[in-house]
Amino acid sequence: MPTRLRKVRKRRGSRTMGWGQIGQHRKTGAKGGRGMAGGHKHKWTKLLKTGYFGKEGFHNPTSKEVHAININELAGLVEKLGGTEINLARMGVDKLIGKGYIDKPVTVIVKSWSKAAEEKINKAGGRIHPPQPQAG
Repeated sequence: MPTRLRKVRKRRGSRTMGWGQIGQHRKTGAKGGRGMAGGHKHKWTKLLKTGYFGKEGFHNPTSKEVHAININELAGLVEKLGGTEINLARMGVDKLIGKGYIDKPVTVIVKSWSKAAEEKINKAGGRIHPPQPQAG
């Protein structure tokens, strides 16, 4: 018994593949309008399913994003840039935290730092201090 062709294979080569005359399966008329057209009519069930309306969650307007960098990332920067002083405050980094290892003595300028980071920098022979306030 010969195998039957699937619908798609059967209609290949027939120009419109069962969608009538030219253009009947194209553009917005076939989709029920542009954009949100029919949002309260024939597209209503789709909107209900997807959770389109309303907000979800909570955004704290007073929270402040802190850009932090680890000791191991700092060691990579020291290798890349060279020198003995690195100004993280000028690079947009707010805090230095203590994950990783550093063996080169380096002076780090940063707004805040963790106790572990300070210990590791001091052990390597470097030091940390906050940025100087700018006059003006």
